[in-house]
Amino acid sequence: MNSSDARPATACAAVLRALLLATAVTIGSASAAWAQTFPAKPVKILVGFAAGGAMDIVARTVGQKVSASIGQPVVVENKPGAGSNIAIRALIDSPPDGYTVMLVANGLAANPALYDPAPFDPERDVVPVALVARLPVVIAASATSDLSSLAKLVAAAKAKPGAVNYATPGNGSTPHLAVELFARAAGISLSHVPYKGGAPAINDVLGGQLPLVAVNAVEVLPHVKAGRLRVLAALSAERVATLPDAPTIAESGYPGFEASVWHAFIAPRGTPAAAVEQLSAEIRKALASPDVKERLAALGAEVSPSGPEALGAMVRAERERYGRLIREAKIRAN
Repeated sequence: MNSSDARPATACAAVLRALLLATAVTIGSASAAWAQTFPAKPVKILVGFAAGGAMDIVARTVGQKVSASIGQPVVVENKPGAGSNIAIRALIDSPPDGYTVMLVANGLAANPALYDPAPFDPERDVVPVALVARLPVVIAASATSDLSSLAKLVAAAKAKPGAVNYATPGNGSTPHLAVELFARAAGISLSHVPYKGGAPAINDVLGGQLPLVAVNAVEVLPHVKAGRLRVLAALSAERVATLPDAPTIAESGYPGFEASVWHAFIAPRGTPAAAVEQLSAEIRKALASPDVKERLAALGAEVSPSGPEALGAMVRAERERYGRLIREAKIRAN
């Protein structure tokens, strides 16, 4: 290359550097402007389940604390249906301006494999904001059942593979996937009976139609306190504070196994990084409040705050774990 060829290339490189610098300055200015003006209007939290449930209570509890901190209303909007896919779609279609977030659960990781075609891509369509809490999944039986421990359940299932039925809130629900993972770890075969929610599943176990139910801890709590249900095991690393007599899965002979319903905030893809970081900080500050901790603990939830990076890594790991199980077991949503 001669000197006359080099001059245009040098000029092009200089122009490119100038453009990149200008872009960086613009992005930096936009982020700074966002941080200075936020919050200028109410923040909306989408929830993919009906009002009154555990997730709705968590969203409103955290939202009230964040509202008090930022000086703007935080409004919860319930959009139930399709395993939370309707609400996730609404989030994806929302302006990525930091004023719309969603409280999600395990369906964020499981639904892309449960539905055909996949309703969304959790790594392409949304961004992680903050992990909030975990609610352990429990396996429970009627207090009068002969299946009074996990060991007796495993023995019964090994004696008659596929003969022991268990109820869950539905095909592909977190309790369903959790029990399937446990059954594989224990080397047993159980028969799944899906319901449209945890309450009707519990009612049929109380009525004697089915021997077992798998739901999150908060749903069995009143029945355990009333002496009508017995928790065989909590599929968690630690004992559930509200169910202190229920052994963990590790204490029952299956260490290294854990399954819980987790709750986390996400935002639409394209939300400014400054918005994500500030929202994450506000949510984690709310979770550090004693009254919020107390309220969530009353639900049987373990507060587990983490930022965007840790949440993103967790969702990727959960997506791989659930995806493999769903494909191998040929599980499909209701």
